[in-house]
Formats: sequence, C-alpha cells, structure tokens
Amino acid sequence: MEFFQALTQHAFLQHALLGGLLASIGCGVMGSYVVVKRIGFLAGGIAHAVLGGMGAAFFFGAEPMYGALIAAIIVALLIGWVTLGWRQQEDTLISAMWAVGMAAGILFISQTPGYQIDLMTYLFGNILLVTSKDLWLMMALDVVLLLLVMLFYRQFLAVAFDEEFARLRGVPVALFYMLLLCLVAVSVVLLIQIVGLILVIALLTLPAAIALHYVQTIGRMMIVATFLGALFCVSGLAVSYQPDLPAGATIILVAGVAYLLSTVLSSLRQRHRARAITSR
Repeated sequence: MEFFQALTQHAFLQHALLGGLLASIGCGVMGSYVVVKRIGFLAGGIAHAVLGGMGAAFFFGAEPMYGALIAAIIVALLIGWVTLGWRQQEDTLISAMWAVGMAAGILFISQTPGYQIDLMTYLFGNILLVTSKDLWLMMALDVVLLLLVMLFYRQFLAVAFDEEFARLRGVPVALFYMLLLCLVAVSVVLLIQIVGLILVIALLTLPAAIALHYVQTIGRMMIVATFLGALFCVSGLAVSYQPDLPAGATIILVAGVAYLLSTVLSSLRQRHRARAITSR
C-alpha cells in the first residue's frame, strides 16, 4: 500500500510504472514468438551485443538508447544471416558476437572522458530512471512493433511454426525470419531500461512460457503474456519499493517464482487428466 500511495506523489514512480507497462507489450507479443520458435539463445545474443552500441553512443555523446536500437537491428540482421547461412556453426558465431559486443561496450564506456556512468545500470537496468523521453521512444517502438505484427501476422505464424510449409506456400521465409529477429531486437531495447541486458531474456520469455501452459493459440498467448508481463512489473516495483531492493532483479524473481508455480500446476493438471483418461 505504501508503494501505491507514493505512486500518486512521485513522478519517477509513475514513469517507472508506465515504462513497465509499455515494455510488457513488447515482451508479451514478441516473447510469444521467441518461445514458440525456440530462439531464446538468438535473442540473448542480440541483447548482450547491444552493449557495444550503447557504449559507442555514450562515447560519441549520443543518446545510449538510440545506440542500443541501431546495434540491436544490426546484430539481429547479422545473427539472422549467420543462422540462415551457417547453421552448423550457429552457436559458436552467436557466442562470439555476444562476447565481442559486450567487450566493445565496456571498452567504449571505459574510454569515455569525463563522468563515468555506472555499468551496472546498463547490465541490470534501473526502471526508476526512466524519463519522459524514454517513454515516448518506448511508445513509438511499441506502435511500430504492433503494426508490423498485425500486418504480417499470418506470415510470422507460418515462419514460427513450419518454415517448410511456409516456403511451399510461397512465403519469403528468409525475409520474414530477418524481420522477426529485428522485431525481437526492438523488444530487447524496450526491456533494457527496465531489467538491463543480463535479465532481458527472462522477462522476454517467462510471461510467454507461462501463457503457453494455459492457451493454445499464439494470439491468446500474446494477450496473456502481455498481461502477465505488466503484472510482474507492477508487483516487482511494489515489492522492491519499501525495502529499497533493485527493481529489475525483483521483477525477474517474481516472474521466475510465477513460472515455477505455473510449471508445477501444469504438470499436476496433466497428470490428473492422464489418470482420468486411463480410469475410463
């Protein structure tokens, strides 16, 4: 209750709450594709390589979030190219991009003259530092993401579930796979300020993974995952407020506990159904 009382008085908490809700849209919609397509490792490569773009932007005096967006799109295209062309070496090459991106970011940040930023803010996020400018950028990215998903919903669905069938139906699989990875990259940028580079994949995948326990269509999965992402962000903020805990890490812990409970309940429900069928 103390958190919700403070919410009416402090603008930074209101910005944090709005940032969490906006980020939940991206993690709900694109997280569903990440879970169904099982490309969490690819999304992880994008997330960690983004630090290079943020560090470069900071070094040259630009806005780090714009550097993150540009780096995320470039890395997504590189990872898509690697996946389509060198599938046998995919793990090694993506791991290399992951490591090189983070190393480049750390070097840029360390060589930036003047005030040195706290690297932990990039790695683990700080939702309480979300500004009105960040909110406008997140809103714009959400709009672009939703428009493209609605426009190419069937194509993305075909690519996510059956690439061979999509190819036979004349869908340019490579093009839409690249576009899908670029939208995942946009979602990563949405989540960076909230939970940081290290924890992005957890918030991108856990709400969608929980939703998959209870719904069968990807459209419903997106809706449920978006709602869960928003719930975890609000709950994590509320839980972390009074004891002054790191908000991003608390959000992920709440999501992780919810996933474990959901997995147990889903397993028990499946066993109950199996017993009911055998008893007939």
